[in-house]
Amino acid sequence: MKPPKPDSHQPDLCDPGNLEHFFSQEHQRRYVAKLLGRGGITRRRAEYFVRLWAFLLLKQTQDLAPQTLEPLTNLRPTEGLVSCTHREAAELFYGQCERGSDRAAGMMIDQLTLLGLLEKRFDGQTLCLGVRSLPELIVEKIESPSILVPDQFNPRTDAIPIANLIRQTYAMAADDSAISPQRIARILRQWSQAYPIGIRVLRRADNLNPVGVAILYPTDTQSEEVFSRPPGKSFFLTSNIPVDPVEMAQIGDQSCLALYIRAWLIDINYLQPHHICEFQKDTQKTVRRIQADFPNLCDLYSPVIHPLYEELRMLLGFQRTCEEHRPFYWIYLALDRYLDLDIDTALVNLSLGSVSKT
Repeated sequence: MKPPKPDSHQPDLCDPGNLEHFFSQEHQRRYVAKLLGRGGITRRRAEYFVRLWAFLLLKQTQDLAPQTLEPLTNLRPTEGLVSCTHREAAELFYGQCERGSDRAAGMMIDQLTLLGLLEKRFDGQTLCLGVRSLPELIVEKIESPSILVPDQFNPRTDAIPIANLIRQTYAMAADDSAISPQRIARILRQWSQAYPIGIRVLRRADNLNPVGVAILYPTDTQSEEVFSRPPGKSFFLTSNIPVDPVEMAQIGDQSCLALYIRAWLIDINYLQPHHICEFQKDTQKTVRRIQADFPNLCDLYSPVIHPLYEELRMLLGFQRTCEEHRPFYWIYLALDRYLDLDIDTALVNLSLGSVSKT
């Protein structure tokens, strides 16, 4: 970073290298830690986004009311769009490092836009950026502890909230950033109609909002080959392919051996060990109910997409199988082994060390 100008009483905000004078490293680290819980966010992307966010806020304040420009302690969404050149972004991201360039900064801005963090407009001459509303970063903590209860998925009330949760969590696996929650909701409703037992939610008791989902999908024997291919080839919820590559088995199918866990996730704001344990116990009960319809089930498969769930995978005993160049891979566990687990004992050391609430 460039040093502040020695002849200036207050550092010049027009020089992005002076950002630390207005938004300290300590505050930057606090927001970076929060962002690491979002799908598709690496530490480097989080660091760049936080710096850009603070710069846009400060620049907007300087343009609208320069007399009120003061150091930031908390961030908020921008009010509309703010002009920002690729050169300014490169200085924010890379400082004086050799690896940075205007083009690299532009590519990073595109990635942050695809992840739903930024709004971008370019009229042929001026690039303008805005920070989208990120409630989980604006609210410091949940005001009061919420009671969460497992429940059956309700396609009328739960489809859109769960679709948004899936889209946000699995953003890194999306083949098309334009895929809408409405498309995901439509698929969830179709699956629920075909086999309602297979979709469970974790619901807040106070307002009934769903904050977690488990999708258990009995797989037709002709579709089992997908578990030997890279997992990205089987993604359907977060892809734009028109036909689901995995067909659901018909109730009573004696040849159905595999249960595909198409999603198992909890909103980052509620991702706490006791909530995970309760939802895993509910998943066990649901698997036993599914066994009544598919008596020869013996295999559990799931893709691991979000790094937050790596520790859970290990403690439950799932093994890695097929991988690909992206950080996605299949995991496998014998269904009987899963049902034999005492969840409280298996997850007693669950630390969730990668989840920061500070």
